[in-house]
Parts: sequence; structure tokens; C-alpha cells
Amino acid sequence: MKKSTIFLMLLVGGVTILSAQKKKELDKQAIKDMCGCYDITFKYTETFAPEIDYEKKMDYSAGALELALPIVDEKNKISIQHLLVINDTMIIKHWRQDWEYENQDVFYFDKENNWVFKKLPKNQVKGQWTQKVYQVDDSPRYSGSATWIHADGKHYWENTADAPLPRREYSKRSDYNVMKRGNRHEITSFGWIHEQDNDKIIRENGKEDVLLAQEKGMNIYTKVSDSKCQAAIDWWEKHKDFWGIVRSSWDEVYSREGNLTLHKKVDKKPLFMHFYPLEKKGANSVQVSKLISKFVDDK
Repeated sequence: MKKSTIFLMLLVGGVTILSAQKKKELDKQAIKDMCGCYDITFKYTETFAPEIDYEKKMDYSAGALELALPIVDEKNKISIQHLLVINDTMIIKHWRQDWEYENQDVFYFDKENNWVFKKLPKNQVKGQWTQKVYQVDDSPRYSGSATWIHADGKHYWENTADAPLPRREYSKRSDYNVMKRGNRHEITSFGWIHEQDNDKIIRENGKEDVLLAQEKGMNIYTKVSDSKCQAAIDWWEKHKDFWGIVRSSWDEVYSREGNLTLHKKVDKKPLFMHFYPLEKKGANSVQVSKLISKFVDDK
């Protein structure tokens, strides 16, 4: 092979590497652009049902002030903790989203508090980011892998993932048991938008999924001054060590492959209600792991 040909191949390869590195940095910036203090509006409306006798449910709308705080910022992982601010003083630990680059380990929601953990092929996740979403107690919710797109002045990530019923419906409805979430996260000049196209699914063993209804969701995050979320910033400083222990304890559970089934309650209480007294006692990792293990159904 001629030296000129080899040089050209090396040059092209170098450009490809630099391009991939630049793309990754754009991805990371888009993810971190979701951090900050936000006024949020949540709006959902059912748009379609295959059965003509289906009774459309009432539209849902709500608002909130929320802090999205970066708690991990590493080469291949960014973790964002969401904290609700109520009346400027009361703080509620909300959901968490982890973003992992070219990650192969994912979990898929099945139904009835059961998740299936899988390892994806390396070539399938090349250049992609996995978004892993967790509940208020850091138990799993849903995850999916896709590519961040930066084109025509837009920055967005799209994925479809099965999930449990949303908090706005899980205590009110029993006519479906899986939400197939069409998620689109788009960065905007004022903040970001979480746009959703969701299928409400009835899933039973040995049967094909049945579509009950579809809905459109728009969660609009408008960035405001961080000072409006100062109470949440202060709260996290006081509580972050305990929740760091909780995340580490869950990581031991998430290292598995195969199924993970969780009990909804132990001693008539959900997991997050057990965490409050445990934190007050200054519990260590052994005590936290022991509690979480009580919620893991190993049958």
C-alpha cells in the first residue's frame, strides 16, 4: 500500500474520531442543559381509542417548581436529580434520570412491578445514550437507548419505552397496566420540553398487547432564576449523603441479569415511607441494603 494512501486513511480516520468526540460533547451539553430551576407545566389529553364505546378521560394539567440538579458528571455518565419545591419551603425528592454513554445494561418494564434486565450488543448502542429513569425511592421505572440528534438548530433525543402507570393515574385507574411511552426531550431557548406520545396498554401473559387508548403529553420546562430553588439546593446538601447510600445499595441489585420483581409494600408501607425514619437514624449502607432486599421478590 502506498504511503500516500496510508496517510489519507489516517487523516480520514482522525477526522472521524474528532467528529465523534465533538458529537459526544454536544450530547453532554444537551443533557446538562436540562439542569437548573424550572417552572413546569404538565398537560395530557387522550387523543384516540380503537373501541368506539371507550369513554375519554378528563384532560390533566398541573404546574410545579422543580430543581434539576446534576449529581454525577463523568466522562460517560450524567445523573440528574429532580426536587419539587412546594410553597418555596417544602421539598419533595422527585424522579431521577441517569444518562449513560454507549451503555449495554438496560432494564425493560414488563408488568406488575416486574422488570427484565438485559445486555444489549455493543454495536447496537454505538454513539447512543441510555436514559434510565428512577422512582422517588430510586427503584427502577423505565429505560431506553437512542441517539441525540443535533440538526437544523434542534437538539433532541427520542425513544419508546414501556413503563408503569404514571403517578397521575396509578392510584386512580386499573383498566390498563402498561404505558408505552414515546419520549422526546428537546432543548429550547427557554429550557426544554418533554413531549410524549403514549399508548395505554393491557398486557396479559400469553396474549398480544391490547391498546386501550392513546394520549399526548407536553411537559414544558421554563428556566427561572436558581434563587427560586434555593430551598431545594440547601435541602440536597443536607440529604445527599443518605441518598448516595441508597443509590449505591440499589446498584448492587441492578448488577443482575434476568428479572427483577419488587413488592409494592412491606409491612403495609411503600419503600419511600421506610426511608424517612431510616435516614433520621443515620442508617449505614448495610441497613439500607437490608431494607431494599425486603422489597426484592426472589421467588
